[in-house]
Amino acid sequence: MLPKSFLYSKPRDWGRHAFRFVFSWWYMVYLGAIALVMAFSPSTYNRDNRLTTSRYIYTSTWQVLPWFTVLAALVSLVLIRVVVVTSQSYGLSRYALEMVVRVLVLELIPLTAAMFVALRAGLAFNAGDALALAAAATPDRSRQAQNRLRRDLVPQVIANAFAVLSLAMVSSVIVLVLAYMSVYGLSPWGMGDYTRTVGRIFNPAVTIGFVLKTVFFGLSVAVIPTAAILESHRYGRTSSSTVQPGAVRLLFVLLLIEAGSLAVKYI
Repeated sequence: MLPKSFLYSKPRDWGRHAFRFVFSWWYMVYLGAIALVMAFSPSTYNRDNRLTTSRYIYTSTWQVLPWFTVLAALVSLVLIRVVVVTSQSYGLSRYALEMVVRVLVLELIPLTAAMFVALRAGLAFNAGDALALAAAATPDRSRQAQNRLRRDLVPQVIANAFAVLSLAMVSSVIVLVLAYMSVYGLSPWGMGDYTRTVGRIFNPAVTIGFVLKTVFFGLSVAVIPTAAILESHRYGRTSSSTVQPGAVRLLFVLLLIEAGSLAVKYI
């Protein structure tokens, strides 16, 4: 994950690039810590901040929830049908439901929701706000700077994290319903086998892991792109790349969380 400039730089410049690389990750962790502390601080939630947070939540979640859920349901329905038909052709139909739940609900839907929210949040981030927030997100902060962070940064972090959780949870419930209908149809007589299979998959350990993974996805999406944009504005770091700032780092963190989740569950 070293920057491209490190790979093409002279050996005498490796130390400088390594320092920038480490500092960039530290700045991301530092900004995330500030946002989390302020998010859990009661003083953050005055009337103005509550209104701002609710407006960001409405924009990032409610406006996209219906059509994202419909799109996820359509794609999931196709994948469910492929899995069911393939398993029936090989005489493995009893494993179809379990495979659908483990692959779609536990793995693909949370990851898709996180990447969707990250892309949308990065495109909607205002450059003018980035300049002001970058000046505020420094170790030497005045009272005015702290209020600026509480008013503009924390609501966006909360809204993006909430969007990932909402999109993932609602889509997962819809996919569970579609999975039942694809395997058992509209008959209510398959409810017993269905609940036993889903209950066996969602044991306490898997359920806690699913919730924690979704929460970590939400925090990563909320913090990493914002930190990358603020860092580039504050320190004047421009890039000729057309890739959204922090996109590669966010993808790396999401895949790292996903790999860790798979390792804990199946190894």
